[in-house]
Amino acid sequence: MPSRPVINKDPIMNGHCNGKISNTVEDYNRNEKKCFGDLAVEMKKSAVICEKEFSRKKTEDESRLPAIEAAYSIILRELGEDTDRQGLLRTPLRAAKAMQFLTKGYHENVNDILNDAIFDEDHDEMVIVKDIDMFSLCEHHLVPFFGKVHIGYLPNQKVVGLSKLARIVEIFSRRLQVQERLTKQIATAVSEALQPKGVAVVIEAAHMCMVMRGVQKINTRTVTSTMLGLCREDPKTREEFLSLTMR
Repeated sequence: MPSRPVINKDPIMNGHCNGKISNTVEDYNRNEKKCFGDLAVEMKKSAVICEKEFSRKKTEDESRLPAIEAAYSIILRELGEDTDRQGLLRTPLRAAKAMQFLTKGYHENVNDILNDAIFDEDHDEMVIVKDIDMFSLCEHHLVPFFGKVHIGYLPNQKVVGLSKLARIVEIFSRRLQVQERLTKQIATAVSEALQPKGVAVVIEAAHMCMVMRGVQKINTRTVTSTMLGLCREDPKTREEFLSLTMR
């Protein structure tokens, strides 16, 4: 005959067990609320700091806007234009705002945009984000150059959110630039942020200073690269990156 389960009917023992379980649940809930509460506080602090920084930058831009607008008015007049005609009445202001947007990278830094998006990860194979759209202004003639950026790195126990690589490109391209320096700045920023085993950056771009003026060659492309760490020292690693990106 199968044995029946033994049921403890001792009220003292049952009360003791129930008390322990209740206390454990209460402690867990209390700790969980504390953890989430601390996280919420930190998130609020970060949001406040970001909001203050954004407000400061906006105020700074607005304070400089009249001087830039006046400068564009002078340029238009010296070119022989009538700045009072309908089509140009607001052009100096629009151009001033556009220039501030196109150079907004001067007010941004890598630490701010990474925003704790670096994670511990046991991954030791190459990570590549390719065909990142890039637009910048040539510092020699203030005309655009644009193209694609390819970024690769060999992790050293840390990886970064993929969108952050595109944000790094945005920070340095939204400045007056030359392509050679832009390539190196992106590679250096990734290297300093992640401390990886190697970093590789290649930019392929068309320069309007060669298309709209000067030699006026519309099909030319400029390719620049920066290799750091193993991507520079190890030919096989460099070749892997180039074979996966330059297709």
